[in-house]
Amino acid sequence: MTPPQAVRRRAPLSPRRRALPFLTLALAGTLALTGCDELGSALESTPSPAGPAASGSALRAAEGLPVKGAASKDGYERNAFGSAWLDTDRNGCGTRDDILAAQLDDLDRDADGCKVLSGVLDPDPYTGTRIPFQRGRSKIDIDHLVALSDAWQKGAQKWNDAKRRAFANDPLNLVAADASANRRKGDGDTSTWLPPNEAYHCTYVAGQVAVKQKYELWVTSAERKAMTDVLAGCPEQELPTGGNPTEAPTR
Repeated sequence: MTPPQAVRRRAPLSPRRRALPFLTLALAGTLALTGCDELGSALESTPSPAGPAASGSALRAAEGLPVKGAASKDGYERNAFGSAWLDTDRNGCGTRDDILAAQLDDLDRDADGCKVLSGVLDPDPYTGTRIPFQRGRSKIDIDHLVALSDAWQKGAQKWNDAKRRAFANDPLNLVAADASANRRKGDGDTSTWLPPNEAYHCTYVAGQVAVKQKYELWVTSAERKAMTDVLAGCPEQELPTGGNPTEAPTR
């Protein structure tokens, strides 16, 4: 008789290995019932672990944006989009002050109830830093998520004046941000510039997609690829909505 200490015990099967015979039987049964072609089709239709872009997501919207080459920048002028910071929502205050009031903390306004005199942007979305605001010597810009020049090259040059005024003053397209970062951006799109603050990339790109969809602007192939590359990392990122109508009054 083999001594007890010499008995070799078989290690228990892992859950994965225990499941293999059952998987094999299930596969064989499926083949018998459906045939290889139908099984292959079923496997191909299985969604990836990340799943498809959800309806209403920024990724889904980005995938649906029309793609064309950029048109010429010829004829672009800032005043083609109206005077800066019009009161297009007719609340008595200019758009710049509206955006500052919406985004700054510790707000101090002038007696007129409109002019923002001071406040704090914390955090600045583009850099992730804390930036104090003081009227007259500000380090904060109001950035157009989709730059006016970029819009001009991708459809806006064919718009009427009312639509261009609306675009330039639509809160959906505006964000208070670090002035130096904004100026480095210039009129770049997603394929040429993203904020230094990586934590803001999904929100930033989703905002650009929302604006381009709302105003029926197109994107270049490089731009759409850059947008979908960013948003693929956050497929549940919702598409922002709202803002002002796409036609604005003269005053």
